[in-house]
Amino acid sequence: MSGRLAVTALLPVSLLVSAALTGCAADDTRPADPARRAAAESSTGTTAAPSTETSAEPAKPSTAADYLALAEKAMAAQKGWRFAVRGGEDLVLQGRTSGATYSATVRRTTGEPWALHSTGRIRTSKGVTRSEAVYVVDGVGHVKEGDAGWRHGPVTDPEIAAKVEDPLAALDAFEDYGDAVSHSASGRRIELRVRTASAALPAVRDQGVVRKALRELAPTLKQLRAAGVTAPQSAITVERAEETLVLDSSTYRVVSHTFRCVLRIPSGTGSIRYGQEVTERTSGPYTGAVVLPEGL
Repeated sequence: MSGRLAVTALLPVSLLVSAALTGCAADDTRPADPARRAAAESSTGTTAAPSTETSAEPAKPSTAADYLALAEKAMAAQKGWRFAVRGGEDLVLQGRTSGATYSATVRRTTGEPWALHSTGRIRTSKGVTRSEAVYVVDGVGHVKEGDAGWRHGPVTDPEIAAKVEDPLAALDAFEDYGDAVSHSASGRRIELRVRTASAALPAVRDQGVVRKALRELAPTLKQLRAAGVTAPQSAITVERAEETLVLDSSTYRVVSHTFRCVLRIPSGTGSIRYGQEVTERTSGPYTGAVVLPEGL
């Protein structure tokens, strides 16, 4: 969500910061020849017992990787999905807060190539509201904020990627986290989680969820640098970074995905607190097509 939200005016200390905060083996055994089996039965005076072969029940999922594989299969079974996204970001300096909230509806197809259409609204802590529309078609992102014109670029472009809220990307992210993912089950809820303990950034920066937090922070940190905040990344403290993926235990469909992080950046005699929380909830199947507006 970073790069999406406009956060302004962290004062005093002469910081006027406009921080853009913003996926059965075949059985090769041949049946016994009937004539040969009859001859064997005649010579021994016995009759072969009928086959009592039974199909083994599929193994129940027991690891995070098992659950992720089932979730990918369940989500791919539909043509597409709708998601409700809610999020917020804020910067706090000397008790003063600047922030923004975001809400959107995302329609995301599951075929190849996948496509996405998102319509949302951003509201800053100063009461300013603006609309946002995002399309991703054939690997190209198209972004329109408020009355501004459309911006275009590949989804590999960090500035475009920061605007694309793709809920199904969480499945790929959790696969990449590997053994760092824990899991638990309660009722109809299966929860996969990855988190890091509070630590100085150099001690945890190689953890996948921390790398994601740094990507989210990057546009804001760039603005802070321009405003005179010179603390190196090595001086940043990670207070919290965690990601949760909830599945339905009967269907293994994704129910929700949440990302949270809190980081502190030294500034003068104090620090700036950066926080973000985003939750994506699955609303139901989407059977439509994602088509670019005329003229794009």
